[in-house]
Amino acid sequence: MAADVVILGAGPSGLVLANLLQARGIDCVVLERAGRGHIESRARAGFLAANTVRILDRHGLSGGLRRGGQQHSVCEFRTDDGRFRLDYSRLGRGEAHTVYPQQDLVTDLLAQYLAAGGRIHLDTEASGVHDADSDRPWVSARTAEGRPTRWQARYVAGCDGRLGAARRSLPQGVQRFRRDHRVTWLGLLAKAPPSLDAVGYAVHERGFAGHMARSADITRYYLQVPRGTPAEAWSEERIWDELELRMRAKEYGPLRRGRIVQRGTVEFDSDVVEPLRHGALFLAGDAASLISPSAAKGANLAILAAELLADALIDVLTRADPSGLEAYSARCLARIWAAQEFSRWMIDLLHGPAGTDSESLFHNRLRRARMAELRTSRSHQDWFAEHYVGV
Repeated sequence: MAADVVILGAGPSGLVLANLLQARGIDCVVLERAGRGHIESRARAGFLAANTVRILDRHGLSGGLRRGGQQHSVCEFRTDDGRFRLDYSRLGRGEAHTVYPQQDLVTDLLAQYLAAGGRIHLDTEASGVHDADSDRPWVSARTAEGRPTRWQARYVAGCDGRLGAARRSLPQGVQRFRRDHRVTWLGLLAKAPPSLDAVGYAVHERGFAGHMARSADITRYYLQVPRGTPAEAWSEERIWDELELRMRAKEYGPLRRGRIVQRGTVEFDSDVVEPLRHGALFLAGDAASLISPSAAKGANLAILAAELLADALIDVLTRADPSGLEAYSARCLARIWAAQEFSRWMIDLLHGPAGTDSESLFHNRLRRARMAELRTSRSHQDWFAEHYVGV
């Protein structure tokens, strides 16, 4: 079996890339290890940056989010020094987020790809990318029934995440940059209406708490917990009590409680691979860089990379122009490192050590000073808004 471009992974990066190539008549196929039901229900963050929406608009991929997405432009910070709100659509470049659950976006992208005649093999796990440094790379894979398959390609796009076949197939000597931020969140999805009309960030001596509306009756919450805490360790009552304490419900109003329908822990661990090209193999999305969820950059970086890679592959396959492929890694990495820096800044803003030693106290005083600048300085607010929405 063969295709000009074999795409590993049916997440946002893989499916945007597949749609863009399909629309230009490029022979491509997607290999996805999960089934359709899983990828269309796998809950992920849904904060889409203004430029991400422009990319989807530009290629006719934004119908669902235009119908069902909600604009968010205000965030509220709650600290020991009180609370303040930033309408970031009136700051920086004057842009806002569109909130659209990632599983809904994936559902839209897959349906559009299939409707256009696109090829995808679900329940098919790629096991390796071979001969990437030759002009005849190929991908080994296995179907759900255990039958081995082989896909010949001219180019392979690794959009299959940090643990996928693309990363496992990288040659020795590839640079990997990693940072453990030593922060863990308990991520929660509650069947409850939003409790405030903004994204809420609460900084508390017991740890961070966050509030992110998803729909009229679904809200995502986050609680900072000690490393190693099992997702099921806390009862629902304890979770709601802790959320109300850290979000200072007594001062600012109670939270609207509901049943916790999903929970899981997220350890803040960032990494970047360099370069993003190895012969005919190109990395995008989480396969290229894993970023902490503190600033909601992951899906936005993935979609940006998909457009850059699609343009480059179209150029080389239709006009024999390789310049886009040659520049792809450097162009993506410049944006990845900028997003990683802002994500690290947000982590330091929202989290601090719980100790009472002098180093912990020093860190927390710095965090308090940073929050005061964000509260009072227009230049700091403009900088925050530009980086918060932008990639």
